[in-house]
Amino acid sequence: MQETPTQVPLWRQLQGAASLLMAVRDGQSLTAALEDVDAALRPGVQSLGFHTLRWLGRAEALRQQLARRPPPPEADALLCVALALIWTEHDAPYTAHTLVDQAVEAAKRGDATQHQASFINGCLRRFLRERDELVARTEKSPQAVWNHPQWWIDRVRKDHPDSWQAILQANNNRAPLILRINERKTTQAQYLHALSAINIEANPVGSQGVILARAQAVSLLPGFAEGHFSVQDAAAQLAAPLLLEGLDAGGGTGQRLNVLDACAAPGGKTAHLLELADCEVTALDIDARRCERVKQNLQRLGLQADIRVGDAGKPDAWWDGRLYDGILLDAPCTASGIVRRHPDVRWLRRPTDIAQLAGIQAHLLKTLWPLVRPGGRLLYCTCSVFRAEGDNQVQTFLTHHTDALLKPSPGHLLPQSGVEATVFPDNLMREHDGFYYALLEKRSG
Repeated sequence: MQETPTQVPLWRQLQGAASLLMAVRDGQSLTAALEDVDAALRPGVQSLGFHTLRWLGRAEALRQQLARRPPPPEADALLCVALALIWTEHDAPYTAHTLVDQAVEAAKRGDATQHQASFINGCLRRFLRERDELVARTEKSPQAVWNHPQWWIDRVRKDHPDSWQAILQANNNRAPLILRINERKTTQAQYLHALSAINIEANPVGSQGVILARAQAVSLLPGFAEGHFSVQDAAAQLAAPLLLEGLDAGGGTGQRLNVLDACAAPGGKTAHLLELADCEVTALDIDARRCERVKQNLQRLGLQADIRVGDAGKPDAWWDGRLYDGILLDAPCTASGIVRRHPDVRWLRRPTDIAQLAGIQAHLLKTLWPLVRPGGRLLYCTCSVFRAEGDNQVQTFLTHHTDALLKPSPGHLLPQSGVEATVFPDNLMREHDGFYYALLEKRSG
């Protein structure tokens, strides 16, 4: 175990992490909550916040063992942050005694927690004395063992009875930094060589991906300003090739492909489409601010799309009547497949969200399908492991649309960490998020 060097006192970072936990408990996303954290504090607070949310189930179970009645919310958040950080020695970012000392200091210096400092000190010191016994007691709680809400555990187990444990375990791992190489500027091999030249360890993943052994500041990597790469998980990198492979413009008329990216922001898949093919891409998103981000990302990569602000479920407001050769529908979903990168998702979601989002997905599929030309394709995808947002959704669609043919598709990709997972015979990936893909072709005639 090594102490993490920092110029910011640890007690201040613990206060910040506790504030993040309170925000998530109040229903705010971690990304939004981090925007309110002082820039100097943000890196450390983010690291501690991510760690806390990965082990929150265990921390809450331990707090229940130490204090049957929860303390006030501010003190409870600080105590749970400390417990999440010290409950296991092998993964703790600081020594246990350092964490206890700094957690008590954080309590003393907080307006809402100063009167709880002795309580927090007593709980944490008791935990250190009785660690093995207290942890053993929490083994009876599935939420403590798997660090997910009980309803989430039940749903994953129902949807994936043979792999539910592996999915939940993968969710608690740190996601690696994965880049997608812009083949209009360089190649996977050339970029790996450029990284090796400055002693950055990396390996290929998929056809255009590069996975870094250790996370780096993206803007400082070679070729960032020149648009040599984008940050994109390996599973998401499958979208553009799946839609484009074997797709002819206008049924073979020699025109450029006319493609719609229906929920485009922040623009990763839009860019990938443009990197792989000479096509006309309409990048649509309902949020004007996110559309501006799409524009900025494309500019850095040296690419151009027709960016439009609009609701994909209401094409009358933005569609010009020209049928598309291909539509990429990365539909709004629970994000249950990207918990490694967004550990707050599991604590923010509610069971009712699945049916609500599945309804939106079904509406988008039904509304966009008429915009595909005969012989054209629609690629439906979600970053979800729940079958209601994947297999079940597509099977229902096929039942009601006899002109739709399901082409060979990956289906549900389950989150993988450090293993070899065959997606296609020529595409091995050992690291990727959870995703779902279904490639639908519209029958001609």
